[in-house]
Amino acid sequence: MRRIGVIGTGKMGEALLAGLIKSGIDENLIRISDVSEERRRRVCERLNVRCCEDNAEVVAESDIVILAVPPKAAPTVLRDLGDKLTLSHLVISIAAGVTTRRLFEGAGKRLKLIRVMPNNPCLIGEGMIVLAPTELVTDDDIAEAKRLFTSIGRVVVTIEDYLDAVTGLSGSGPAYAYLVIEALADGGVKMGLPKALSLTLAAQTLAGAAKMVLETGKHPAELKDMVATPGGTTVQGLYVLEAAGVRAAFIKAVEEATLKSRNLMNGKTKE
Repeated sequence: MRRIGVIGTGKMGEALLAGLIKSGIDENLIRISDVSEERRRRVCERLNVRCCEDNAEVVAESDIVILAVPPKAAPTVLRDLGDKLTLSHLVISIAAGVTTRRLFEGAGKRLKLIRVMPNNPCLIGEGMIVLAPTELVTDDDIAEAKRLFTSIGRVVVTIEDYLDAVTGLSGSGPAYAYLVIEALADGGVKMGLPKALSLTLAAQTLAGAAKMVLETGKHPAELKDMVATPGGTTVQGLYVLEAAGVRAAFIKAVEEATLKSRNLMNGKTKE
């Protein structure tokens, strides 16, 4: 089994580490480093993994190097490690918005690199993770990356050209879902439900609806029609949502977030 090094132990890095260990990967195969000595020590003690003094030590003792640092730091980290990374390493970057081109420029050479876009629910093992491998990555590398990230959610493989739209949809999407949950819960409260009960009903309703789409394979429109009986309460509610342009607003939100991601990557606007 390949040795795994994680550079950066922020929320996403720590969530990945916890998921890997929970999935059965031997903690003795894992090495970590972090710019914060306090955070590094805390994660090592909590997860019982090997704590390295610097990033170079992680690379020297790893076959897979996961870059989980803030986006602005990613090219610099790779620049400092450029002479230590070889084609025997699989480099996985979860630095949002940092293109392959910028990462290669930072390293000063081409690498076996997979860009990864995870999202917020990865923190509880229910994330959506999108892998975008580069040309030097092998099928075995992709299979290994899928196996690792399945520990914190559902994994799909695509091309880098799609990652802006992925960011606008699944990257930003949890915030849209939280807004919907909050609004539904407020509606329940307005109609007399206790706040805690209303929030539970709203959150589980969205969770269950999402699971229906994923597990039945049915189109959301078909599932919607199963709930909306003629002349019933659901049809009345759907009419209000359509009249308010809610569907168009969500489509526009994904579009605008995608364009924002694209502009950030191209350096056309400030983060």
